[in-house]
Amino acid sequence: MTAAAPSLRDALAQRLRDLLTSYQNVREVRMFGGLSFMVDERMAVAAGRNGDLLVRTDPAMYGDLLKRGGEPAYMGKDRPMGPGWLTVPYERIQDKAELEYWLKVGIDSRNASN
Repeated sequence: MTAAAPSLRDALAQRLRDLLTSYQNVREVRMFGGLSFMVDERMAVAAGRNGDLLVRTDPAMYGDLLKRGGEPAYMGKDRPMGPGWLTVPYERIQDKAELEYWLKVGIDSRNASN
């Protein structure tokens, strides 16, 4: 009997765990329909069920991050979450360096006032 392949969310969550090993205070919480990663008790990112990444951002960097490949984040179909949040599509974060970049954006947002 063969084990089922991990879901896109689970695969992304494992990649995030692997990247977060150097941080002391990390915990996982189910929210926003995904698995959120809290660093020092503040949400940094969340692995979405479709393998996309929800990223907490510094609102001052929102425009630049949209140009980098982030997309506006929504609660449901029609409620924008605002400039403190972006979604990075699954296709965009297949490269380890790109995932590391977006994870750092989320972690660094702890210092922003959003």
